[in-house]
Amino acid sequence: MIEISYFCIDKKFNHPMYPKFFFLILSMLAGMFLYSCNSGSGTGQENISSDVVINPNTANGKTDASLLPAFQFEETQHDFGKILEGETVAFNFKFKNAGKSDMIIAEVSTSCGCTVPSYPKTPIRPGEEGLIRIAFNSKGKRGLQSKNILVVANTQPNTTMLNIKAEVTSPGGQK
Repeated sequence: MIEISYFCIDKKFNHPMYPKFFFLILSMLAGMFLYSCNSGSGTGQENISSDVVINPNTANGKTDASLLPAFQFEETQHDFGKILEGETVAFNFKFKNAGKSDMIIAEVSTSCGCTVPSYPKTPIRPGEEGLIRIAFNSKGKRGLQSKNILVVANTQPNTTMLNIKAEVTSPGGQK
């Protein structure tokens, strides 16, 4: 009869120092993980002062809307008309900050990779004007095209929808 002892396999791990050693290693790894998650430390980034943006919104939900920045677009839709497939066309949506505090555009996203936005990354002061440029590449597109552009800013509401349209025709005149 053959008898197998489970203690023979891990005989060397039965030493009384192994659990302490294991705990020490685990503690060191946890400490390194927690230290590395300390936001901003060692990255060379400075904290941004809260004075940069004056936000009249409060935690209790009461807002003085007259103090908020506000978009005033000359137009929110643009029709390029008929264009040939493969053409890239662009349009500048002009706007003014009609509010009483600095406007910060956080993001401009499009509904398609064929539409590329560019927008101001610095605060727009009250009364100042700005441009959101939209370039549309019609390569591989045919027929009526309508693309939405979502602008996210510190306005109320915080999103504004822009739209461009074009009728894309093939270079040979066929649809």
